[in-house]
Amino acid sequence: MKNKTLKYFILMVTILLTTFQVGCKSEEKMVSDSTYMLGTYLQLSVWTSNEAKGMDIIKTAFERIKEIEDKMSANIDESEIGQINQNAGRDYVEVSEETSELIKKAVHYAQVTDGAFDPAIGKLVKLWGIGTENERIPSEDEIRDALSFVDYRKIEFQGENKVKLSEPEMRIDLGGIAKGYAADEVTKIMREKGIKHAIINLGGNVVTLGKKTDGSSWKIGIQDPFEPTGTHMGIIEAHDQTVVTSGNYERYFIQDDKRYHHIIDPKSGYPAENGIVSASIITNSSTDADGLSTSVYVLGLDKGMKLIESLDGVECIIITEDKKVYLSSGLTGRFQIINNSFQIVN
Repeated sequence: MKNKTLKYFILMVTILLTTFQVGCKSEEKMVSDSTYMLGTYLQLSVWTSNEAKGMDIIKTAFERIKEIEDKMSANIDESEIGQINQNAGRDYVEVSEETSELIKKAVHYAQVTDGAFDPAIGKLVKLWGIGTENERIPSEDEIRDALSFVDYRKIEFQGENKVKLSEPEMRIDLGGIAKGYAADEVTKIMREKGIKHAIINLGGNVVTLGKKTDGSSWKIGIQDPFEPTGTHMGIIEAHDQTVVTSGNYERYFIQDDKRYHHIIDPKSGYPAENGIVSASIITNSSTDADGLSTSVYVLGLDKGMKLIESLDGVECIIITEDKKVYLSSGLTGRFQIINNSFQIVN
């Protein structure tokens, strides 16, 4: 069910973007393709006068994403992350520079959020199994045990690219940041290939490359957290930026009328509950936006907004359970509500 709604969301984003693109007088036309990787549906759209070239660029981008997944997925035993996890408590594992650097980036966000974001959360993620056929509510004893192995400070580095987990049952999971990194890598490929206008949508991690062909900014729909996937409550204008959202509607299951979503609080061991239902980050790096959207969701409104306001070039939209919308200071005039049941709080 969740995969189908993600696919529908991607299609809706495409429809929204295409609708706003109609009427542009340009020889460049949209070339688009989609696939399933990184546990979600991906769609890449480029505007080019050479359709064959556009498709080749998209193919190259998908191959790069597959390469990243094969290195960084915690669900692939042969991946570099899989090898680190299998050698937990024993040996250092030499990995590629990019895997080492992304782990260090994840540890950085763990440090600045005091552990609200923690790449050593893998044991908890697997325990809940949300979004998989094994999803369930773990016992308190299981959660207590898993929490004892969630500690980013026990990720050790040796030299440039050697990584070790100090405890045998520790597990790294880069699911909260790897999709953003993949989006940045796709953006890099498209720039190198001379693409001036593109939309990169990796399961809701959206990157706007350049402006639309008519010179105006892209209009990106922000998901209504209370409605079916693909329903937008507002629109943000952006160009050469990324918009990444973390919400309780993305992956979840319901048991006894309670929703259990995939954003696990590394300190409680349970899905984060602090009144937030959606946190969207707007900035220049999708890697940063990915890590920050998860961090803000877990931190809550006050601490989350304080973090964003302390960072240069980063903005956010926070939606709470009572349908109130909180904007960071740099979003004045850039965000428009299209569903009047939501209210911006100044």
